[in-house]
Amino acid sequence: MIRFQNLAETRTPDGSRFSLHEHDGEYFLKLNGRQLMGSNNTVSECLLADLACDFPKAVEAPRVLIGGLGLGFSLRRVLELTGPKAAVVVAELLPDVVAWNRQFLTALNGRLLDDKRVEVFTGDVFDCIKRGTGRFDAILLDVDNGPTSFVQVKNSRLYTASGLSLIHRALRPRGRVAFWSAEQEPAFPTQLARAGFATSEFEAKAHERAKRAAHRIYVGEVA
Repeated sequence: MIRFQNLAETRTPDGSRFSLHEHDGEYFLKLNGRQLMGSNNTVSECLLADLACDFPKAVEAPRVLIGGLGLGFSLRRVLELTGPKAAVVVAELLPDVVAWNRQFLTALNGRLLDDKRVEVFTGDVFDCIKRGTGRFDAILLDVDNGPTSFVQVKNSRLYTASGLSLIHRALRPRGRVAFWSAEQEPAFPTQLARAGFATSEFEAKAHERAKRAAHRIYVGEVA
């Protein structure tokens, strides 16, 4: 039997244990021993990028904000979609996750952090949003298990009326925000609409061979 190898671990601001593991050539991130994501199941992370960057008209030099680096799959897909003139800010709360991507995940996606289009912000994505009025064409948020299930309690402010209003202001006209959610959140489209977004909900499979969609992606577009 091939055992899970614990490559590294750190503590989140609230004291939870956050760890990186390798098993049979695949990599996994866990929170308090519970798997958050793995390199073997990346369909929904890539779909998050596809939906956020599905601009209604061509954008020559899009500016994109990604909340949560993870294993880098959303970043990779954004760079594939947005072209050579894009500018992509990746906000990652834990500096250790950035270091792990460079140290352990270079062959996976770590080299993307050295792409000239990429700026790494080590800190809370909320701060980027708050300071980014009219700055972004797309915002991707994969920092929680959904609008009501938080990896960090502090993230709840992203989903309040004032938080959604800040996201709206950070986007350019016809800009799009995409939220990853572990499960369906029936009330969330109404919250997005109240913040001024045209809203859409998409099913997302955990992996390509899955028979049903386990996750959801919510998209809000600025008029």
